[in-house]
Formats: sequence, C-alpha cells, structure tokens
Amino acid sequence: MSALPAPQQAVDAPLSYAAIGATQSADLLYFPPKGFRPMEARARIGSGAERFEAASAKLMAWGVQRGAGISVGDIQLPTPTETDYVGLVFDSEGNPVAPRDTHPEQAYGEDGTPLVSPGTTAVLSIKAFGLVVKAPVRVVYLVEEPGRRGFAYGTLPGHPESGEESFVVERRQDDSVWIVIRAFSRPSTWYYRLGYPVLRIMQARATRRYLRSLSPARGL
Repeated sequence: MSALPAPQQAVDAPLSYAAIGATQSADLLYFPPKGFRPMEARARIGSGAERFEAASAKLMAWGVQRGAGISVGDIQLPTPTETDYVGLVFDSEGNPVAPRDTHPEQAYGEDGTPLVSPGTTAVLSIKAFGLVVKAPVRVVYLVEEPGRRGFAYGTLPGHPESGEESFVVERRQDDSVWIVIRAFSRPSTWYYRLGYPVLRIMQARATRRYLRSLSPARGL
C-alpha cells in the first residue's frame, strides 16, 4: 500500500488521473473518461438570492465536506507562478469582460481556514466502518459565474480513488437554489479494486451527506 504523501509532497505531487476538468463536460454521464464511472446528483436547497449567497459561501469554506462529517486538514496553498491562468471575469449577463486576477488575495473563513482556491491541496479524513481513510486532493478549478458558484478537486496519490468531483451551487431562472455534484472515479490501486464494493458504498453515503450538508434544516 502506498504511503500517504506528506503535506509538502502533496503540494508537489501530480494528480492521479489525466482527464483534468472533465466534470465540466455536459455529456459526462454518457461519455466519461475511459475506465471511469461517472456520477451526478442534485438536491434543491431553497430559493432566492440570499439563500444562494449563504449556501455558496459555506460551500467555498469546505462546508459541504465538513457538513458531511469529513475532516479537512493539511490545507496547503499553491505557490503562484507567472504562467497561472484562472479564467475570465463575467458580467451580470454572463458575458466575459476581462481576465481574472491570476494572484488574488487569499480569503479566509471565520475560523481562519483558507477558502477554496485553485491549486490548493488538502487531506480529507473520512470515517467508515470504524476506520479513518485519508484522501489527499487538489482543487483543479473554480466556478464563478452569474447564478453558479463552486469548485472541483482531483485526487492525489494516496487517495483510495482516482478521479475528480465537483460541487456547485446554482440559482436557476425560477429562483430555486440547488447543489449539484458531479464526479468520475475508479479505484486507485489493485487492493482498492478488491474492495470496490465497499468504496461504492462509501461514495454513495458521502454523496447523500453532501446533498444534505447545505439543507435549510441544518440552520443555514
């Protein structure tokens, strides 16, 4: 079994899959990266601008993972480079107006935790069947569009799975607010392939908890 990367090693490690950004593909469920199993789930979490802002703010503070009972630790910010590119700024109608600042000032949550930003690495600690599974990830892109906000992370060496997962809060034309989760994955090693049925159970359980994490019933 491969050892979990230390924090600095995780910062420098390559992602454990090639199809970076494929969770953005409209036809992911029909044409996933070869060898990977796709998944999409969604739940309505309210309506209105205030609800959208509150839910997306919690999402960007790792609130979906924490709300699902997952510990987020060893958060490491990326080292900026002159070749960084993080997309465009859009106006209120969704038209691109300018390049986004490649090195914006890092934002932090109320507890001092760095908010999600491109290139950030973290280690998720997932409790399952009396064990704690460590799952290192790296944020591969942000979604910052009118009515849509979120991010995706990809797996790093040491994660039980290889693949990518995105978490997006959407405010739709009927004013309803939704959380949408998309992913593609496969076991990362032969011994995790042997335990694939257990991984499927863990993933399904985590997804259900993710969908509930921004529920109004939780007082958000």
